[in-house]
Amino acid sequence: MAYVINGTEVEHDEEGYLTDINQWNPELALEIAKGQQLEMNDERWEVVNFLRNYYDEYQVAPAIRVLTKALAKTMGPEKSSNKYLYELFPYGPAKQACMIAGLPKPTGCV
Repeated sequence: MAYVINGTEVEHDEEGYLTDINQWNPELALEIAKGQQLEMNDERWEVVNFLRNYYDEYQVAPAIRVLTKALAKTMGPEKSSNKYLYELFPYGPAKQACMIAGLPKPTGCV
């Protein structure tokens, strides 16, 4: 299974998560989001970029509870609520946003 970007195949697992996170790029994120029926906007990019930075620092994709706490510290309560995040990523903010960010499935997500 693979995403195809400009004729290049980028492998993913059966759920859609990249098998090699180093192959991620913003163009690939747009393709993944499109497959999730999401149009990337500034708010979604903000969360995706936050997740990529978080992963760079901690080497783990955060589950929703950890994500909301970390977002609250940097972006404030209005951008860290479950309601806000589910509006951006209706199939699960941690799972769906991590997939678009090219990160592994967060621990604790089914």
